[in-house]
Amino acid sequence: MKKYDVAAYIWPAYTGDEPRTRIFWPEGMGEWQSVRSATKKFEGHTWPRRPAWGYVNEADPYVMEMEIEAAVDHGVNVFIYDWYWFDRRPFLENCLNDGFLKAKNNGRMKFYLMWANHNAGMGWDKRNAGIPNEAMIWNGYQDRAEFERAMTRVIDKYFHLPNYYTIDGKPVFMIYDVPNLVRGLGGVEETVSAIEWLRAACVKAGLPGLHLQFTMWNEAALNLSGVDAGKDVPPSAFDTIGFDSCSHYQYCHFVNIDRPYEQVLPDVVKEYERLEKTLRFPYFPHVSVGWDNNPRHLGFSRGVMTNCTPENIENALRQAKAYVDRHPEQPPLVTINAWNEWTESSYLEPDDLYGYGYLDAIKRVFLEK
Repeated sequence: MKKYDVAAYIWPAYTGDEPRTRIFWPEGMGEWQSVRSATKKFEGHTWPRRPAWGYVNEADPYVMEMEIEAAVDHGVNVFIYDWYWFDRRPFLENCLNDGFLKAKNNGRMKFYLMWANHNAGMGWDKRNAGIPNEAMIWNGYQDRAEFERAMTRVIDKYFHLPNYYTIDGKPVFMIYDVPNLVRGLGGVEETVSAIEWLRAACVKAGLPGLHLQFTMWNEAALNLSGVDAGKDVPPSAFDTIGFDSCSHYQYCHFVNIDRPYEQVLPDVVKEYERLEKTLRFPYFPHVSVGWDNNPRHLGFSRGVMTNCTPENIENALRQAKAYVDRHPEQPPLVTINAWNEWTESSYLEPDDLYGYGYLDAIKRVFLEK
């Protein structure tokens, strides 16, 4: 049977081991604090939900050994770690460094990084969620000197690892917020120069190069997460900067998600078809498990995708698989949001609502004949 690379994003906030998370989640368990305190907001709301594995510390290698086994056994063979650089240093690296990379079985699956270079305000703290003009704590954008410091760390610490995900032998590195990247570096021309430096730095480090990926947005996307800024870089800039491929991070970035899942899927297919015709580089199809970030709010927050059943998710996975099969010239990669985005109601980990239903759906689509 054909092998597929099924890559699930990881939000590395389900640990209290990062001291700077205490300003958001003072109980010392990371964003599990918001999950545990989530309440029902309207009739038919599927919250509160509870993780079948408990409020585990995902920076614990023994926990990650269990999660790796469950992921690979069900067809998820790549993790995409959200990676942060705030205030001249990394943030939330514990789940990757101390959990995944110290797990004895981490050789069973690959991983790569998505630089989540958005700004950080108080929105992660539900006591402040929804307050207009939230104070910004850290800038996600970086100037050239800081960009080189951060990227040198990424090259030295991760790109050489044997289970780092590559395309054509080149480490894959994804950038979440291209407008913020351009803003920090001072413009499109300056960004082109910085990317050229990054590619050269990879070669200088003994790597065959770099596969640079970015998160695709729709220009009319709404900021439902509380952290995403405007996407004001013209589409032509993506070609100019020199990216090698793209994928999405969430359905809410390009379609109206405030409706049942089965009504969303036709629009997802239309987006696949649009990108298929317009992009000059590969698009890797994306599947989102759902969207509802009410666990991050005390009151009701609009934008709720309903009917996110395992059966509907399986249909979405089959759509993505069909796209991959139509493009044998590119790697068979599918991205999924997410492994553990509990506070956005977009996770594959088992819960008390559907059990292992989402993981079983992946297994049926990608592992079973």
